[in-house]
Amino acid sequence: MTKQTILGRVTQLAKANINALLDSAEDPQKMLDQLIRDYTNNIGEAEEAVATTIGNLRMMEQDHKEDVDAAAEWGGKALAASKKADELRTGGNAAEADKFDNLAKVALGRQLQAEKEARDAEPTIAAQTEVVDKLKAGLDQMKVKLTELQSKRDQLVARAKTAQAQNQMLDAARNIDVLDPTSDLNRFEEKVRREEAKALGKQELAASSLDAQFEQLDSLGDAAEIEARLAALKR
Repeated sequence: MTKQTILGRVTQLAKANINALLDSAEDPQKMLDQLIRDYTNNIGEAEEAVATTIGNLRMMEQDHKEDVDAAAEWGGKALAASKKADELRTGGNAAEADKFDNLAKVALGRQLQAEKEARDAEPTIAAQTEVVDKLKAGLDQMKVKLTELQSKRDQLVARAKTAQAQNQMLDAARNIDVLDPTSDLNRFEEKVRREEAKALGKQELAASSLDAQFEQLDSLGDAAEIEARLAALKR
């Protein structure tokens, strides 16, 4: 995985629009759970990639420091060899002086090479440092997004449970609504009223039958009186 690919992936994930993803999801809770798993995995992968990139940068920085130190060291050796050559030449030993001057030239050549390598590495180190800074910032944003996802997930689950409890309560209240004329309680009350009316009807019917019997007895008594009076007349 190249650093460009890593940077692009981290940036894309860090800029992901969570609300847009949730709006397009059929089941937001499942979507959030999946996003949390994906984000967690992606953060782990990104951290490994960023760590590798940082490691490469540190190696480049170490190599650059070694080149800088080497250039300084070779410069010191060239100076020492040059001074030694001057001392020998002053003492009349030209052959030995030329030998140390040649050593000074070799050291200066090594110094130039080390300086060139250090100088050539500096733009790459600067670019790599910029990439690492962006990767670190992207990782921080991803971790903030993960925290946001987890918070939204917990809020959503709590809201769903509250809504479910409210719906269950409303359904239960609707099922036992005594003011509903079609409820079982009102149907039972209506049945009781019909039974009471039936009993009243039977009482009224019984009372009517008793009155008729007494009227019949009265009629029989009148007939007997008439017969008795007729018999008295005949006597």
